[in-house]
Parts: sequence; C-alpha cells; structure tokens
Amino acid sequence: MKRRTFLAAGASTLAAPLVGRAQDARVLRMVPQANVTSIDPIWTTAIVTRNHAYIVYDTLFGLDADLQPQPQMAAGYRIEQDGRKVTIALREGLRFHDGTPVLARDCVASIRRWAARNGFGQTLMAATDEIVHDGDANIVFRLKAPFPLLPNALASVSQPAFIMPERIAQTDPFKQITDATGSGPFRWKADEFNSGSLMVYERHAGYVPAPGAPSLTAGGKVAHFDRVEWQIIADGATAAAALQNGEIDWYEQPPPELQQLLARNRNIVVEGLDRFTNPAILRMNHLQPPFDDVEVRRAVLPAIVQSDFMAAVAGDDPANYDDRCGIFTPGTPMASDAGMEVLTGPRSLETARAALRAAGYSGAKVRLIGPTDILAPSAITQVAADLLPRIGFNVDLALSDWGTVIQRRVSREPVDKGGWSVLLTTFSSFDNADPAALQPLRANGAGAWFGWPSIPKLEELRTAWFAAPDTHARKALCAEMQRIALDQVVYIPVGSYRSMTSYRRNLTGRVLGFPILWNIRKT
Repeated sequence: MKRRTFLAAGASTLAAPLVGRAQDARVLRMVPQANVTSIDPIWTTAIVTRNHAYIVYDTLFGLDADLQPQPQMAAGYRIEQDGRKVTIALREGLRFHDGTPVLARDCVASIRRWAARNGFGQTLMAATDEIVHDGDANIVFRLKAPFPLLPNALASVSQPAFIMPERIAQTDPFKQITDATGSGPFRWKADEFNSGSLMVYERHAGYVPAPGAPSLTAGGKVAHFDRVEWQIIADGATAAAALQNGEIDWYEQPPPELQQLLARNRNIVVEGLDRFTNPAILRMNHLQPPFDDVEVRRAVLPAIVQSDFMAAVAGDDPANYDDRCGIFTPGTPMASDAGMEVLTGPRSLETARAALRAAGYSGAKVRLIGPTDILAPSAITQVAADLLPRIGFNVDLALSDWGTVIQRRVSREPVDKGGWSVLLTTFSSFDNADPAALQPLRANGAGAWFGWPSIPKLEELRTAWFAAPDTHARKALCAEMQRIALDQVVYIPVGSYRSMTSYRRNLTGRVLGFPILWNIRKT
C-alpha cells in the first residue's frame, strides 16, 4: 500500500458510518520502531524482530514485571532426583496456527535451536545431559547438576525461547526461517507482507490464554483485536501526523522533537514504554585492528560523556535518561558503581588523544556502521561519528537502513573486505538486567555476540553467577564482572534512556515493557 493511499484511507475512516467504526474498533494500526527485515527471532537479536515474534509465538515460561519467571505454555514443572531431573508439563488445548496441537517434541526442538544462539540457553545446555519428550505433554531435562535458573532461562525476554513446530525448529539456527507459524495470540499474514511498508497479523481464534492477569510476558494474553497492522512509516513527521489525525492508533517510538507536539493533543497519550530505562552501548570489533588492542579500546573511555549520547535520543531533560549507566540496567538488582570511575571521572578529549597516541594507533581506517531509520541507534551513532574523529580515529562512516546493519554486523572480515570496527545499539531494560540475558557481556570469542571478545575471566565469573547460592552472592559477582568488563572494554555503556511511546487515548489496558499487543483494546 502506498503511503498516500494509506493516509487518504485514514481520512475516510474518520467519516465512516457507525458500522465502519465498530469494525475499526477491532483493528489496531501501529507504526513500529523499524522495518522488519528478518522474521526469525533466533537468527537475529533485533528488538523489532523480537517484538514481532511475541505477537505470533508463545513461550513455556513468561517473565512478570518483577522479572520473575511464571508458567506460560507450561502448566507447571516438577523437580526430582535432587534437582537433576526437571519435567515441564504443557497446558491442555495449545494449538499452532495451522491447527496442529503443540506437542512436547515441538518444544524440545525449539529449545535446542534457541539454545544454539542464546547465551542463557548455551549455559543451560552445558549443564544438561539430555532434553527429551516424554509422551506428547512432558518435556524432560536430565541435568548434570541442579540448575535453579532453568525457568528463568526459558522465560528470558532477550532472544526468547519461542516455541515453533518441530518441522520449523529443526532449521539450522544459523539459517533464517521463512515460515512464522507459531501458537501465540496472533498469526502472521505472510500473504500481506510488504517489506518496508506493511506487516499484518490476525487473531488466532484457537489461542487459549494462560491463567492470571497479564504482567510483562507472563499471565493471560487476551487478544482484543481481530487484525493488527504494522504500518512502516520511516518519516517521523508523517507518522506523527497520522497519529494526530486518527489514521494510526499507536506510534511506538516518536523522536524527542515530536513528543512535545503530540503531548499537546488531548487525544494522545505520551508516556514511558517501560518502567526502567533502556541501556545503549558502543561496541568495538575485538577481532580486527585497531580494537583488537585493549589499549586502543581504553583510549576511548575518557572522551565518553553519556549525557551527550542520551540527549541525542531523549532530549535535554535529564529526567528522561540516566548518564551514570554501567554494564547492567540502572535500578535493577545487579546494577552497581563498581569500576565506574572510568566513565564518571573527569572527561577529557586530550586525555583520550594522548592515550590513543600512546597505544600506537597509526591512522588505520575505522569503519563505524549504523542505521538511518531507527531512532535511538541512529542518534547515538551520529554522536559517535562526531566524537571518534576528534579523538584521532580515521573514521569511515557507513550508514544504511537497520536491516542492512543487521546483515553487516555478522561479518568477521577486516574493514578492507567489508567488515566493521564500531557499532552502537540499544537494548530493552530486561535484556541488560543480569548476565544471563546480557548477550554483549559474553566474552567467549567466536561464540560471543557481534564483536567477539575473548576474556576468560569474565566467562568464569558468569559461570559462577549461575551457581551462586543467593542474590547477595550474585550481586557481588556482577560487581566484579562490571569491573573487568570496563577494564577490558568488552563494550562501552553510553547511557540509558527512557523510551517514550505515543498512542490514541482510546487505547486502554497497555501492558508495560515493549509494544505488547495482548490486553490492549479500543474504547
């Protein structure tokens, strides 16, 4: 659908007869944060793909607003043999969008595919002798040792363990799937997909919600819309105008300069998407020069002013960001001030320049990749593009759409063969809440997140965190992880911002966290 056609259609909707308006109440039109270039939430960690996947898939466990795991597709679980055997029972009535029942073997195949790419999953499988299905309704983990965080792993909101049919879940985890058949509250309409323009979902009539009130990704996922349309509108002013005119219902991520405009409209709500802030990071490629040298990585630290990065995303009001962000999400249990003096001490470009000269940097090309069509990563990339040359780096700025960035960041080649040196991106609050979910903290070389650091001590501490007896011990381990991560510059935190969203006031029941499409309805 062409945008002018869409906007014209929206104008006619406002004058539609009552029967048309009643039908419109069953349709939700939304502008997501970016175009969806991959529908595979295991192959990519892109947040927009994760958001898409939560519409069409479900998980065995969900995470509630207090970041605690709750049974979701699971009816419950049983622990036996001193914690070395865990049996998860499926709820009755679960069906995929194609009408076939969800069986334990589908879950086993899905968990295996997920665990091949997810850090928490990799740790779980390292502690697992085998995972099998016992009949159609039971998933059995036989563990080498007790793994108390097993439900937390399956409830992770960072690259979640979505359940797919076995025939799809058997796809190589390093190859993208093309079939998005799930068992969630909506099914994806592949026949209406138009990349860069439209994503459509329709209500899954056979979905059986879990018991309980909705809380983040846990509880009952009740769909009140028959149809959901993601209208991909890259231009912020166009999206804002469509929201003001009632042509769309929800604009996920308006830029700061439009938030005040929208807030003045009494028919529009502008508020925080989540109760926590979203961390942002500057990631260097540890495999290739010049950032394979820790001294070159450290040289950047004295020049980092987190408020400069965050003002570009959230505006000048300090209430909308946190400029003392460490490795873990501010305000969550694992956050601390350990090692933070490298980011909160005196800031100095000259100190950074001197450190870069002392490290022996000789002008090698540094390729900074970033997007033009997604608000926060685009804004912080522009700040880095201004800062890095002032430190003394020879920067080659390579901007593209977000989908291309996702494709480019997988390259491990040197810059002269199409590789990259630096990228900046952001994460949801719960992605960075602890070492289990925080993928850029992994430092296991080739198995790590893009940038591929190798820091054995960091991996040892992370492994110890899973075996820690209580929260106090886990906090102490996280403080030490943060010290090492900042010393070795596994990545540089560049602040944490409050993601603001905007929607028509007649939408009610929004669940905090991200663009969650269950429980919300029009009144």
